[in-house]
Amino acid sequence: MQSYWMRITDTGTTLEVRDTPVPAPATDQVLVRMRAAGLNRGEFIAGHGLHGKAGGWKAIGGEGAGEVVAVGPAVSALERGDRVMGRCAGAFSEYALMETAEAVKVPDSLSWEEAASIPLTFLVAYDMLVLQGRLKPGEWLLINGVSSGVGVASLQLGKVLGAKVIGTSGSAAKLDALKPLGLDVALCTRAADFAPSVMQATGQHGADLVVNAVGGSVFAENLRAMAFEGRLATVGYVDGVLHADIDLEALHARRLSLFGVSNKLRSKAQRAAAVPRFVADVMPHIAAGRIKPQIDQVVEFARLAEAKARMEAGSHIGKIVLKMPVAA
Repeated sequence: MQSYWMRITDTGTTLEVRDTPVPAPATDQVLVRMRAAGLNRGEFIAGHGLHGKAGGWKAIGGEGAGEVVAVGPAVSALERGDRVMGRCAGAFSEYALMETAEAVKVPDSLSWEEAASIPLTFLVAYDMLVLQGRLKPGEWLLINGVSSGVGVASLQLGKVLGAKVIGTSGSAAKLDALKPLGLDVALCTRAADFAPSVMQATGQHGADLVVNAVGGSVFAENLRAMAFEGRLATVGYVDGVLHADIDLEALHARRLSLFGVSNKLRSKAQRAAAVPRFVADVMPHIAAGRIKPQIDQVVEFARLAEAKARMEAGSHIGKIVLKMPVAA
């Protein structure tokens, strides 16, 4: 089978297509003939995401969708021919192994490309907004970098949860494109200058929950924009700024909560624990079309380098999806 491998060095990133044997599923795994896979920034950053240390080669791709072609000895909930989507290592491949606990059946209403764009971003959004963020109807949700894959997923999930959503982006065109999805307040900025506008939009209440997918350059500004008992989720640092000042007086007096969202150090069981709740709480909205995956572009398997460049340039709105080659 063909699969993409990546190596990160001090001088840059190298992508390589390799021919490797088709793997066999272990006890609680299924083998999936991949039809599409979603791109995520973390896969291309050393020390962040699914690959190992800089300098080594690793099969890449963290989520995808396809047909089950073989099942492990202990698998009973899935069978050959089932359409599934889920998080899985090495998803940029013709075939990939998926843990049964991570596999979600694909609704008939979804294309392969739509299904492949869901697992990572929406499970992350569910973790931020529901499991840790405790977002309630009527609360204000602030999303930094709202046009990213996680940003759009958070916007869509926030709206079905009944929140009022503020989004920041450096592109007015991107913000305009997201208004039909329910974006209530659009702030066109890349700078850490949005707290006064957030306070004005919320009647001086502030944001009850903040999703920071940008990084340390906006961390302090997010604290200034938060409401009493506000919560701040840090899910990424595309700005490369890994350190930021914390206003301890504000943290203390306003009873703020800060938390991170990452699966990097979690066990398989910990990563999979939220999947049943996600299926029960979110998948009905997706199946019914109340949440429709936002795909920026579908790119052929051989053009991964072009898709990576588009993502790193920040040109996309929503998810970029890799389309797998049809098996001979």
